[in-house]
Amino acid sequence: MSRVDVVMPQMGESIAEGTVSRWLKQVGDEVKRDEAILEISTDKVDAEIPSPAAGVLAEIKVEEGQTVEVQTVVAVIDTTEGAAAPGVAAAGPAVAPAAVSAGVQTIPGQEQQTVAPTPPVEEVDAEPVMAARVGGVPVGGDGASETAEQRLLRKSTPLVRKIAAEHDVDISRIAGTGHGGRVTKKDIIGFIDRGESTPVTSTTAGVPVQRVIGGGEVAHPLVEAWPGDRVEQMSRIRRLTADHMVLSRRISAHVTSYYEVDFTRVAAIRAAKKREFEERGARLTILGFIVKIVAENLRKHPILNASVSGDTIIYRQEVNIGIAVSLDWGLIVPVVKHADELSLMGLAKRMADLGDRARTKRLNPDEVQHGTFTITNPGVFGSYIGAPIINQPQVAILGIGTIGKRPKVITLDDGQDVIAIRTLGMLSLSYDHRVVDGADADRFMADVKRDLEEYAEGAV
Repeated sequence: MSRVDVVMPQMGESIAEGTVSRWLKQVGDEVKRDEAILEISTDKVDAEIPSPAAGVLAEIKVEEGQTVEVQTVVAVIDTTEGAAAPGVAAAGPAVAPAAVSAGVQTIPGQEQQTVAPTPPVEEVDAEPVMAARVGGVPVGGDGASETAEQRLLRKSTPLVRKIAAEHDVDISRIAGTGHGGRVTKKDIIGFIDRGESTPVTSTTAGVPVQRVIGGGEVAHPLVEAWPGDRVEQMSRIRRLTADHMVLSRRISAHVTSYYEVDFTRVAAIRAAKKREFEERGARLTILGFIVKIVAENLRKHPILNASVSGDTIIYRQEVNIGIAVSLDWGLIVPVVKHADELSLMGLAKRMADLGDRARTKRLNPDEVQHGTFTITNPGVFGSYIGAPIINQPQVAILGIGTIGKRPKVITLDDGQDVIAIRTLGMLSLSYDHRVVDGADADRFMADVKRDLEEYAEGAV
């Protein structure tokens, strides 16, 4: 028997830590090579981590709910004879080849080789780290006494924590400028040089929960639980969603416009083409038509495909449309890259693939990043229409209401008005009024409405 370490993989270039969400295997359980043994959660995706070798799960080093830096050993496997070479680290999800496999490098034409782990981003410090404060709570440099929440707040390197301990600085009070709001050496030195105070923020009764994300601070007030109430801790994905929604409302000046769209023509084309698409392995939905028309019109209206950076506007060259997917455990937004370059068939296949893998926790980190515009579809649950919150750092998000047959007054060619049964639905556009004027938003929506109502069958 030999021992193989299972490590926290680096699930993307900007990911510096991950949380063990759930152990799928327990100590003493037999595992097969590439069999999922635990689930992890990062700032970007949830994923199942496969075993790097066949054998027995001998030791679990990181408990559920604990957050550790990438390359940290989370478990040890006693391998069967010849199952794996000692020291081979766990690869990322088997179905996510684009994810970076920690400690393992595959070279075409050669056997798999073990390489030295890459240190996390920012500075590293080999010296023992003094206890720093996060939210007013002392935390050790080895992280042994930290809770998962404190690790999430910390988002810093050992060097930063050492400086914080030496100057008695509460790290959670610093707006980090590193990846994912990570506090860098430059951030903390500047904080100390400015002589800013560090009032204590904790999760004790009566004190709001505060977190620093993406360079901004988000506070959630505490509410008293009454006798008989059930209280449960938010999941990591729920905490991230809560933080980003509050931050988005604070950053962007939200305005929402609403348009009724007649989908009768699109519904007829879909009915005629649905079987053909299924035979080619694609699901043709009205959402697919909407994504295609939106992507085409983002090229014509570039201000809707932009981001605000300080006092500048970044007009994105790529049209990458995020499509919100509701999961049992929260919400995630996979991104269809270069959506304007795909046919309706290509969009249908890509959307189905991303949605299926989102629900089974098999997305790559890159597949939930670099979106330039977002579409959310609460109409599938029966919602008539809503005013969604902008997905930062984008400047607009489209909401789709329920689509169905309803009576509508239409004018015939001879000028006579009649009541007809039409397939109708509502679209809403929430936009950032800092840079998108009402006229800009309405011109975009008018073009989307027209193109959907006059959709050419040959465009399928």
